[in-house]
This record gives sequence, C-alpha cells and structure tokens, in this order.
Amino acid sequence: MMAGTLLLLREAAWDIHYMNVSSGNLGSLTFTPAKTARIRAGEAQASASLMQAVWHKPICHDLQVFYDDRTLRRLAAVVREVDPSIVLTHSPQDYMEDHMNTARLAVTATFARGVPGYRTVPPRQHVSTSVAIYHAMPHGLCDHLRRPVIPEAFVNTTDVQDRKRETLECHNSQRGWLSATQAMDSYLATMEEFARTLGSMSKKFQFAEGWRRHLHYGFGEANADPLKEALKDRYLLNPAYQPLLDGPQ
Repeated sequence: MMAGTLLLLREAAWDIHYMNVSSGNLGSLTFTPAKTARIRAGEAQASASLMQAVWHKPICHDLQVFYDDRTLRRLAAVVREVDPSIVLTHSPQDYMEDHMNTARLAVTATFARGVPGYRTVPPRQHVSTSVAIYHAMPHGLCDHLRRPVIPEAFVNTTDVQDRKRETLECHNSQRGWLSATQAMDSYLATMEEFARTLGSMSKKFQFAEGWRRHLHYGFGEANADPLKEALKDRYLLNPAYQPLLDGPQ
C-alpha cells in the first residue's frame, strides 16, 4: 500500500527507511515460527535493498503487536534515531489488529520524539523536527466493518508500478500463506488491483496509492503537506475528501 510512494520519494533524493514492526513469524503453514521469521527478515532486507531504503529490524512477533509500554519505547527509539519529516504508516482502520495497533504505535512514537522526559529503549535523545504522518489505505480499501475508506490524496505510482511489483515479489513466502488463510490467490495481483482501483478513483492516474494526513497537533504546522511538496505533480488532492479544516464553527 505504500512502496510506490517510497520509491518516488527515493527518486526525489529523499532518504527512505523501511520497517516491519512484526517479524512475520506466524506467516507459514510449513515452517516453524523461528524459521519463518528468518525467511521474512531476509525477504524484507532484499526488498529494502531494491528500494535503496535503510532497513530496521522488527521489534515484536505476529499477534503480539500490542499498544503497550515495551513496544512503544522501542519504536520511539527508532523514530528518534531516524528523525523523520514524513512518516508513512498503516490505516487506523483495517481488518487486522496488528495493522491497527501499528498505526497507533507509530503515531504515539512519533509524538514522543520531542518529549524530553520520555525514555526510549535503547535510550535516544529527543528531537524536534516537524513531521507529518500519513495513513495508507487499508487492505481491501475499506475498514474492518466493510465501509469504504476515501483517500485524502492520491500519489501517481504508474511510473514505478513495475518496480513496486519487484519489491513485493521479494516477499515470496507470503504467497502460500495469504492464499491459504486469506483467500488471496495472488498477492501480486491483489496489489495491482488495489493500485488500479485507486488510480481509477483519482480520475487521472492509471495506478495510485491513497493517503490521509494525521491531525497536526504535536507534530507540525496545520497546513504542512511535505509529501505534496516532495512529489509535486505526482500528488493529487481528492476533492471528494472534505476534512474539517477550520475547526468547529
């Protein structure tokens, strides 16, 4: 849901970072959790290498992505170390609790980046860089109650769609798991379908990814949209998305 945007940021000379919060250790019907985690780590590193991204190790396991103190302190350490001005993370609404908890953790860990009294594990000095958080589209382009989710903005990924597919192909161990457990005969075809649907929704692009900005309080300026500034004409605001821009009336 976000590799195309990462590739475009890299093309625009941004340093990009790639992190799976979970090790993916339960994603196999064949291998042990320990072996699956090792396979997934290798696949993730290969994908990050193709994107020319810095890879960060997972900090927990599947079905253990909890919004808790331990996980938050470890993720906040990564955020402080990277000191980002853009954070791309999961949708707050998704079919999978691990995904939704990752979104919550990413938001709070980013908020905590500038709180001097907050101690991360390992210890990292607080930072004060302004940052904008963007939530990707959920799997299926709908929330966990099957309601459609409308993106605030579209990113035109048409020119990098083939490269996006290559990065996803690195995660080959997902193929059998997703087919057997989540009715995805081809995870690559599913990705293409989502990207094509979002492109059609944009009424302008062949393939696209969709994004929604997190509220700015504690992160940066109200109207900050660094993704738009970085990607320029590849970024299109959706006129059908109408957040409350001026506060309560």
